[in-house]
Amino acid sequence: MGEIEDAPHQQTMLLLTPYKMGKFKLSHRYQQSWNLMEVGLGTTFLTPQPHAALYYSQRATNGGLIITEATVISEAARGYQDTPGIWSKEQVEAWKPIVDAVHAKGGFIFCQIWHVGRASTFEYQPNGQAPISSTSNVLKPQLQANAEEPAKFSPPRRLRTDEIPLVVNQYRLAARNAMEAGKYFISSFDGVEIHGAHGYLLDQFMKDHINDRTDQYGRSLENRCRFALEVVEAVANEIGADRVGIRLSPYADYLDSGDSDPTALGVYMAESLNKYGILYCHMVEPRMKLVEESFETTESLLPMRKAFKGTFIVAGGYDKEDGNKAVAENRTDLVAVGRLFLSNPDLLKRFELNAPLTKHNRNTYYLPDPVAGYTDYPFLEDTA
Repeated sequence: MGEIEDAPHQQTMLLLTPYKMGKFKLSHRYQQSWNLMEVGLGTTFLTPQPHAALYYSQRATNGGLIITEATVISEAARGYQDTPGIWSKEQVEAWKPIVDAVHAKGGFIFCQIWHVGRASTFEYQPNGQAPISSTSNVLKPQLQANAEEPAKFSPPRRLRTDEIPLVVNQYRLAARNAMEAGKYFISSFDGVEIHGAHGYLLDQFMKDHINDRTDQYGRSLENRCRFALEVVEAVANEIGADRVGIRLSPYADYLDSGDSDPTALGVYMAESLNKYGILYCHMVEPRMKLVEESFETTESLLPMRKAFKGTFIVAGGYDKEDGNKAVAENRTDLVAVGRLFLSNPDLLKRFELNAPLTKHNRNTYYLPDPVAGYTDYPFLEDTA
């Protein structure tokens, strides 16, 4: 990259310039990413509701990329109220108007497929059974947004070795279903993002602070990553590697998911993913060890950026300035933004005009209300 003479202007232009991600011609380098805490759009029988189409279409841009809220792959993958699924015909049908609404704006949309593992309770499990994990150790209570008391979790059951292929298959079927959730513009979601971050099931296998197995899915780094890579392979074989991404958080401690050598974990996964030729790797910055807090650190995603040969996406508390800088310094291809897009549905326009931003309201996290905290955030013209 050449010298940057007018740094602020040049960096802004870099962030807002087109980028070709495989077959997808993106109009800018912001990727709209959601997490469970911020979206929770409310469901009936784990089916996304009609107001979700308005929510996603409000934030869709021509040539922009949206990753959905975390979407469970099976009834046993649940751990939270009002989260949508994609394992049944009814759920697939309910996603269709949402996918169509984003496509109508010229946007692309990937479905984030997810299993919470031990971050669950008997209440959410079929027939009140135990949640599954890499371990039988219970997750300690966790304080969550707007909760008066820490959330408590049920003791998990260690997944048997012979059961792991069954769960891999659930990811594969969820990805296939995602390819059927469209109607008018194209036949489906544009792709899927495998949720392998933040202490959920795949992360519970990858992280050595949780995984205490002695079989081929435990102990060594290679063994601990085996399950996640089997999921990647199965999903890529099912829908095509050019439609598959994965989200990872090697440095995060969320849900007690620490690791003794997160850099080695991140690099190993980045290098291993190249074998499958998937579209992108979406990683959470080391500074975001906890979901709601940013920490000063000397650790960096640069080793993973260098190791992975596809599109690299960074996430973790980015605003316009440091997002610009990350792209300008070639530390990433795309920048994922969550809360800013939640509270500013026209975020790109605001960035282009240097307009003030609306701050997100934590008090509306998790609310089942279809409007408050989701579709009622103002557009720029509404604040003039």
